[in-house]
Amino acid sequence: MSGALVIVELVSGKLPQAGLELLALARLLSGGSVSVMAPGADEVTVRTLIARGADIVYVTGVAGTNDYNSDSWIGCAERLARELNPALILAVHNSTGADLAPRLAFRLGYGCATGCVAVENRDGVLHFTRPCYGGNARETVSFNTGLVVATVRAGVCDALPVDAARSGEVVAVELLPSRVRVIERKRDSGGAQRLEDAKVIVAGGRGLNGPEGFNVLEPLAATLGGVVGASRVPCDLGWCSHAMQIGLTGKTVTPELYIAVGISGASHHLAGCGNAKTIVAINTDAEAAIFRDAKFGVVGDYAKVVPALTAAIKTLPAV
Repeated sequence: MSGALVIVELVSGKLPQAGLELLALARLLSGGSVSVMAPGADEVTVRTLIARGADIVYVTGVAGTNDYNSDSWIGCAERLARELNPALILAVHNSTGADLAPRLAFRLGYGCATGCVAVENRDGVLHFTRPCYGGNARETVSFNTGLVVATVRAGVCDALPVDAARSGEVVAVELLPSRVRVIERKRDSGGAQRLEDAKVIVAGGRGLNGPEGFNVLEPLAATLGGVVGASRVPCDLGWCSHAMQIGLTGKTVTPELYIAVGISGASHHLAGCGNAKTIVAINTDAEAAIFRDAKFGVVGDYAKVVPALTAAIKTLPAV
């Protein structure tokens, strides 16, 4: 049992950064060949995967198969796992990974760790660190089952640089027939830039006091070339789309700059943004927990602070 299998889901036909990060992590941990299952990948995507660390890329070669289907994907992944006998199977921790990983682990009869924020090889034994108790603590687990299926949050590992000289193998596979027939797919576009790929995020919380508050955040995000996100409460209250949710039960982001506006800083939210390079907090409560994690903070009314900040940034010379 050696090597690793990485399962990559293309997003609108494109390779997500989190998938490239998994490749780097697999190379670091596996000590053997790194295989990638990438349904629907085209020739350009395959070349990118090999240049970023893949040794073998398994593709379906059928248009449209990059859209996740649990029955066919899990069946294909199980077949590859039994054939390759890897020590580790990795998937991105998102809605797809959270569905696929435990079902695949059950079929194979091996261990499963989801939502990992760190994976280490300690003297030949893999250790998986993940949030627990609603993000208030972290646990590190290991398994005696041999193979482990794990989902890993974005930002855990830097992607490998492009090595155009690398060579790899491409193998065509068939996705198994599914019991589910998809009638229609509708995607929330969430704007031109995905939260997971954004370098700057301006996120709003309960402190915005209503959906109108996000209209105040949008000019700041646009000025900084970023996108707008949210904590769980505004999404649950219907102030904004759930596609904007960041946190333990939402998306994991690792921007260069994260501006938290009206967000208390609960552990389940920090689980999704705590790895941001710089956190700036704007809150009326000087005792808010978010200030403990923020590098810079402003105590004040966001309705006054955010427009003033936006105007000040606009006066700065372009970099």
